[in-house]
Amino acid sequence: MKPKLLSTLPGYTRSQFAGDAVAGVTVAMVALPLSIAIAIASGAAPAAGLVTAVIGGFLISALGGSRVQIGGPTGAFIVVVYGVIAAHGFDGLLLATLMAGAILLVAGLLRAGRLIALIPEAVIEGFTLGIAIVIATSQIKDLLGLGGGALPADFLAKISALWGARATFNPAALAIGTATIGAIFALRHWAPRVPGLVVAVALTSAAVALFALHVDSVGSRYGALPAGLPWPHLPPVSPATMLALLPSALVIAFLAGVESLLSAVVADRMIGGAHRSNAELLAQGAANLAVPLFGGLPATGAIARTATNVRAGGRTPVAGIVHALIILAVMLLAAPLAGYLAMPALAGLLIVTAWTMSEPHRWPERLRAPRADLALLLLTMTLTVLADLTVAIAVGTASGLALRFWRSKKRS
Repeated sequence: MKPKLLSTLPGYTRSQFAGDAVAGVTVAMVALPLSIAIAIASGAAPAAGLVTAVIGGFLISALGGSRVQIGGPTGAFIVVVYGVIAAHGFDGLLLATLMAGAILLVAGLLRAGRLIALIPEAVIEGFTLGIAIVIATSQIKDLLGLGGGALPADFLAKISALWGARATFNPAALAIGTATIGAIFALRHWAPRVPGLVVAVALTSAAVALFALHVDSVGSRYGALPAGLPWPHLPPVSPATMLALLPSALVIAFLAGVESLLSAVVADRMIGGAHRSNAELLAQGAANLAVPLFGGLPATGAIARTATNVRAGGRTPVAGIVHALIILAVMLLAAPLAGYLAMPALAGLLIVTAWTMSEPHRWPERLRAPRADLALLLLTMTLTVLADLTVAIAVGTASGLALRFWRSKKRS
């Protein structure tokens, strides 16, 4: 359970630091707008996403079991975080995240890292697809510039609320949002080395400010971002609240563990390494114990940012530490600039994120899978969208394990 940082520092060279530093800056530029967008989509203040990227990103890299893992807020948590805030308020989310951190620490100490192999792949893909659908749907309001209050957490009620607000449609918002989506895909195709998310959001947000378009921005809706980290504090704690939040804490811990370990496996394939799963769980636990003390969101390893880190030349946990420090520096020195980010641009960014999460290139492979596996995937996806993640994960995992048992009996 030794952190990878301690294994990579002996013999660390200047050339390695140069590569890690460049990668860290690159990932920080990608993580900045994404962290703000994820926080807003989760029903939290923009600053919560940045705090998570700084504190969670630093601890996951410093204590984790992967050489190149990048930690922070991720799209997978939007659904559960939005639901917890709607039901228990932001203080409830902070307490649920603290409880999830404790659960992850215990899981790491019990060496439960390898238990991820018991979760059927169809279940993981099913709730990932369901989360992608919910994320994309939740961004329609800002993409179209619709008025009205916050959207309800329930999917069908959300669709009804969007339809009810159709008279407030803002063509300028749709133009900015679609331009952002188009620019991201164009830059990915024509200039893959350019951080397309940053450039696209910056250009369209600049257009809003330059032409004085009537489009909401982060600053106009949420006010100025804080220039630094808040003082740590504990959220209100009571036995009754903890009992009510236990299912949400278990889901947060499950998602953090699964996503971080999947991300570490992907990273291993990219660099030819081998992560330490139990050290990774301990790092996730430490991060999710620390982040809520500063008012942040649940943190985990982020697959897309980890892949960006590897492609940019990151090879040790120092890159992830640099990424966290760069985001902190931006908060200290340039927080007012984030207020100009246009809400439709951030909505477009998250819609692209949801599309990427769905891995559209894999649909032919999924459709060729055995019927039972495809049915399990669709069941988990449907429950994620129409019910909630707790039900989807419980029913999907139980069904998947029953299917695996039936197949083993059939073979024997």
